[in-house]
Amino acid sequence: MTRTGMDPLVPGGGTDAAVDATSGPGPRPPVRGLTAGDVFTALNTSRRGLSAERARAGLERYGPNEMPRTRRRPVWRQLAAQFTDLFAVVLVVASGITFLAYWLEEPRDVGTLQLAVAILGVVVLNAAIGFAQEYSAERTAQALEAMVPHASRVLRDGRRLEVSARDLVPGDVVVLEAGDAVPADCRVVEAHELRVNNAPLTGESNPVSCTADPGAAGPPLEARNCVFMGTDVVAGSGRAVVYATGATTEFGRIYRLAAAAPRQKTPLQHQVASMARRVAGAALAIGALMFAVRLPTGESVVTLFVFALGVMVALVPEGLPATLSVSLAIGVRRMARRHALIKQLLAVEALGSTTVVCTDKTGTLTQAEMTVTRVWAGGATHAVTGVGYAPGGEVADAAQVRELLRVAVLCCNARLVPPEGGQHWRVLGDTTEGALLVVAAKAGLDLGAEETAAPRVTEFPFDSDRKLMTTVHKYDVGYQACAKGAPAELLARCAEMEWDGRGGPLTEEHRATVLAASDALASQGLRVLAVARRELDGPRPAQDEAESGLTFLGLVGMLDPPRPEVADAVVACRRAGIRIVMVTGDHPLTGEAVARRVGIVRGPDPVVVTGARLDTMGEEALDALLAEPSELLLCRVSPEHKMRVVTAFQRRGEVVAVTGDGANDAPALKHADIGVAMGASGTDVAREAASMVLLDDSFASIATAVRLGRSVYQNIRKFLVYVFSSNIGELGPILAATFAGFPLVPISAVQILAIDLGSDVLPALALGAERPEPDVMDHPPRSRRERLFSSAVVGRILFLGGIQALGVCAVFFWHIHSAGVPFEDFTEDDPVYREAVTLAQGAIVFSQFFISLAVRTDRQSILKVGLLSNPALLAAGGFGIGLMAAISYVPLLQAVFNTAALDAADWAVLAGLGTLPLIADEVRKWWLRRRADRPKGAQQ
Repeated sequence: MTRTGMDPLVPGGGTDAAVDATSGPGPRPPVRGLTAGDVFTALNTSRRGLSAERARAGLERYGPNEMPRTRRRPVWRQLAAQFTDLFAVVLVVASGITFLAYWLEEPRDVGTLQLAVAILGVVVLNAAIGFAQEYSAERTAQALEAMVPHASRVLRDGRRLEVSARDLVPGDVVVLEAGDAVPADCRVVEAHELRVNNAPLTGESNPVSCTADPGAAGPPLEARNCVFMGTDVVAGSGRAVVYATGATTEFGRIYRLAAAAPRQKTPLQHQVASMARRVAGAALAIGALMFAVRLPTGESVVTLFVFALGVMVALVPEGLPATLSVSLAIGVRRMARRHALIKQLLAVEALGSTTVVCTDKTGTLTQAEMTVTRVWAGGATHAVTGVGYAPGGEVADAAQVRELLRVAVLCCNARLVPPEGGQHWRVLGDTTEGALLVVAAKAGLDLGAEETAAPRVTEFPFDSDRKLMTTVHKYDVGYQACAKGAPAELLARCAEMEWDGRGGPLTEEHRATVLAASDALASQGLRVLAVARRELDGPRPAQDEAESGLTFLGLVGMLDPPRPEVADAVVACRRAGIRIVMVTGDHPLTGEAVARRVGIVRGPDPVVVTGARLDTMGEEALDALLAEPSELLLCRVSPEHKMRVVTAFQRRGEVVAVTGDGANDAPALKHADIGVAMGASGTDVAREAASMVLLDDSFASIATAVRLGRSVYQNIRKFLVYVFSSNIGELGPILAATFAGFPLVPISAVQILAIDLGSDVLPALALGAERPEPDVMDHPPRSRRERLFSSAVVGRILFLGGIQALGVCAVFFWHIHSAGVPFEDFTEDDPVYREAVTLAQGAIVFSQFFISLAVRTDRQSILKVGLLSNPALLAAGGFGIGLMAAISYVPLLQAVFNTAALDAADWAVLAGLGTLPLIADEVRKWWLRRRADRPKGAQQ
């Protein structure tokens, strides 16, 4: 095992043993199988640690002990990406053609130049809005801090130093104590009751006991003589030699797995892309058709090009990308007020279409704080109130169990730390022992006084063979052994018991009663510990003496309690038609117990599948399992299992949200349609991979986010109806004029752009800010295959747009006809024509205002909702009408838009025509409500 050089980690460097020990996914048998002494030799170090010179050389060779940072697009690329939207591309091309037409015209028409500049300005404005929203969201996400600890204690040149965790290198000897975060993957060479919480990597909520002894081959994370980056020491102390740092650790393996997982496109991205292709194609096709229809009239090709572009601009919803971005940003801000940080705008809508939530258990459904809920003594069960580490609550009939709890807390090494610096109560050490300290405080025991009255003189640490721990304490009148451990093992070492405050022999009947009580507590998902004591003659008894002939005192049942708000959130998700599947690395019995408490499992026979069983299942078998409507729990699963399950759900057409807080959750978080990480307790890898971060770690925020996400989708449909019905109102008069043989356009392209920006965007944004409707969570999620433009949406667009177009055509041709001048004699400078195009633009603006009120609800009357309940919408409509008035009366704007001043009678006509779509839609809603009520009336 002798080594030369200093290449303990690099594949191909050093000896085969070292390569096997450090390459690949984790510790191989040559590392875990070595004795503690041979570990130093294999990793080319010593008990004194590395020298300062070798540590510097190692840092240069292996690099810092940190995860590779995700490459982010440069700002200029983010900005440039805004111009790759299909609508933006179409408009940029249209602007370029218009500029070309201006240069080819003889004489040149300044109106053509104005149109080209206006189109380009629209594209730049929309790009700026979209870039600002995405840039802001990304900067917020970058503010999240890394999980890797900042400082570590090491031995170098035989001296104990504190160095930055990023400066650790293979061969460093790390000093570990309770409360420390493990800074790298290490082989334990010295352990004193050392226990580590591996939950961030494995999902296992119970601490793992570590040893310096050689171990057998097996999965890396099951090595009891290794500790891993991202975990933390909960009890004891020890020393370990670093064998992997940064991306070569188990933590780094999961990080790479998450980075390799492709980010899934949301349903809205697919729908908007499909819609953009269809709308752009329709705009180009209709523009080309209008060009061909007017070609025989003898007009110049350049003029016809400009006319065709006007038709195309009328169909392209220029403000839609900006409206989508801002509407989603409104959802982001609303969710932020409810402690949910959205890192990607489109994730807001994806939440609304979620059909399956795959949720982790520890830290997501539960509080990650062990809590005693039952104490059993003398044949009676004593309930305990209060949850978490705060000693608030009480023990029923506490006097009967104080002796039991006194013995239990004396047999603990953990410490209860009161709040400081804005933190909550916390436990330094083993969380199980922390729960015992808290319940003792609830029972009225003074922990400090008890320790002072009975100082510890000897300890026999817990080990996995004995499954118990014993401490010896000195009293004024002698010595006493205090023991706690697994009920069956501890009970076998007891000869007597205390029952109803009286001592006596422990009979077989009593043993059966105790074991039955233990099984009853365990069946409730509780972790059960037994407590016993015995009197001793001296301070240094043999272990067998201290742990035999004990007096049994009782049982303590504890659990990691569910978050109080989770049950209501689960009910809300069920009512919304969302399936909840627990996916955890914990034990099946523990997982099922928690699932029942929060309502994920309600039936008697849930389907519980372990990771080992998943390994034996093919894709067809897995698909069949997920297709069953049964309540499903997936336990003891790995990151690869989680990704496979998510992929299988997506293969079935489900929109999958995955929740989690550990590094082991990161690959599935990124691969899911919507990844939800915990912000307060979550790891950096999980937060980086997720699309959404719950700042308060509350599962209930998911149900709130789904509600907001669904309202965002509803609002998107509302302003789609609003925008596209307006486009029909703009296109209809142009088509009518073409087929009627009128030589000029009823509304110019510049007027259309003014309408789209001045009268479309602001009301559409106000519609995007509509509050969720009361019954939004009472309907099942929409199908991934459901189109944004459903038949109902298209029908409503044609209905409202058709009424608007008829009104615009009527007012335009009525005014043209009233002049008594033949069509062919009209010119662009004719005052009657200028008044007619002003009336046409005004008719569109007024009808848009009333259509915006109509689309606020689908079936409910606007009168019931309240005409004044969305003041932003009223203000936006007022702005559009005010802009229309300015275009009619301001001389400069008259010159730009070729308009004329309207009189009071004209404005009255426009207002009357504008109300027609609202009145018609109210009639439609009344008819839909009446038709929906008929079956109910028939049943009655």
